[in-house]
Amino acid sequence: MDTINLKDKIESPTFRLVGEAADGLGREAYVVGGYVRDIFLDRASKDVDFVTVGSGIELARAVAGRIAARSRRKPKLAVYANYGTAQLHHGDLELEFVGARRESYRRDSRNPIVEDGTLEDDQQRRDFTINAMAICVNADRFGELVDPFDGVGDIGRRLIRTPLDPDITFSDDPLRMMRAIRFATQLNFRIDQPTFDAIRRNASRINIITKERINDELGKIMRSPRPSIGFKLLDMAGLLEIIFPELVALKGVETQEGRGHKDNFLHTLKVVDNLAEKSDDEWLRWAALLHDIAKPVVKRYDPRLGWTFHNHNFIGEKMIPRIFKRMKLPLNEKMKFVAKMVGLHMRPQSVADAGVSDSGVRRLITDAGQDLDSLMLLCEADITSKIPEKVKRQLAGFARLRKRMDEINAADDYRNWKNPVDGNEIMDRYGFPPGPEIAIFKEIVKDAIFDGRIPNEHDAALAYLDSAVEAHRGGHLAEWQAEHSQSQDAAPADAESKES
Repeated sequence: MDTINLKDKIESPTFRLVGEAADGLGREAYVVGGYVRDIFLDRASKDVDFVTVGSGIELARAVAGRIAARSRRKPKLAVYANYGTAQLHHGDLELEFVGARRESYRRDSRNPIVEDGTLEDDQQRRDFTINAMAICVNADRFGELVDPFDGVGDIGRRLIRTPLDPDITFSDDPLRMMRAIRFATQLNFRIDQPTFDAIRRNASRINIITKERINDELGKIMRSPRPSIGFKLLDMAGLLEIIFPELVALKGVETQEGRGHKDNFLHTLKVVDNLAEKSDDEWLRWAALLHDIAKPVVKRYDPRLGWTFHNHNFIGEKMIPRIFKRMKLPLNEKMKFVAKMVGLHMRPQSVADAGVSDSGVRRLITDAGQDLDSLMLLCEADITSKIPEKVKRQLAGFARLRKRMDEINAADDYRNWKNPVDGNEIMDRYGFPPGPEIAIFKEIVKDAIFDGRIPNEHDAALAYLDSAVEAHRGGHLAEWQAEHSQSQDAAPADAESKES
């Protein structure tokens, strides 16, 4: 095989400087890993890994010294002695240095036993052939590609393959199974059959990997152009049932009396892909992945309606904190956003089906708040019907809803709506103690404003509330509410026949 030289791809002061420092120490030094792979994929990269046959920390210090001598500015060098690595910034690049090493593993741990090694040892320990290429930066071989496992060929074949026996590779470090699927998803590569078969055989080994490391790979899959590729591969490999059993529970179609429901797993992945075409928001994509997560819990068959999933949105919203806690996903505003989107994802369709009433629109705007646009993107992505007329009808309904929301919000900013009468004023004016009654009376005011019975003004709201409290004290609040209320918007349709 002819030697490939990539001198023109690394012809910059940074790579020359590292090569000079390595030559000064009498050491071999190479660019390795993702930076080399990305040259062939024509992808920009700011992270550069260097391997030297010897001490990576020593080479990093030599490079830092040369940078300081030339620029009269000492670069910040971070040394991680326990791992034998060091990092520093140069220009817009993040440089990492490590000594070539060989690794061995214990059965119960993914933490390797590390020894000094050769470049060949270092390339053999890499996860995949496309990540096992190296480019020499020493002056006499500058730009020479070292590719013992035909990583260049595998990039051309769009193939994920391990350099050595995949059973050993994945048993030693089970996170590599997740990485194989993540790379296949990000790059739209396929995993070669022996490698994928080894993932299946070693799937249970993923249990020794921390949730945080698994989440890091899941996040990269979620941020990919088509996340469904990764989740289907995780399922086929037997990993999904271990790391995310709630998703696996969505799989399959059940039939009774000749009536079946759709496969909610495949529907969910289609929704995620639809959304990924419109938004890069990772947590909105998580909401898409989890929007129907409660359907297996609430699924029922009704001879009149067929398959129903009543309240799956509300039950799903309550499931989100538990799922995030178990998976060690962030228990912060991101989790609250996902839960909110899951809880509200049926509302726009309900309001649209009910004829886009102003009261329904106002409630939707206020409940969604600043996340309204995200909610609408999720709901539009949720349209996965293969019936063109149905898709056209649903999109037209959402278009009418968006138009009316814009009109109503322009007249009165309902996204930032606040009740003109707050709880403290209710307690002070009527002598109520803190408790559920306060929420009831605030809701009475909200309903009256949204239904257009009173203006969105403090004095009008207070006068209306005086009448409600008087009825409450007389023991006939229910009758008063029936007399003053008008029909509410239809509850969210939840039967399978009503869903997209």
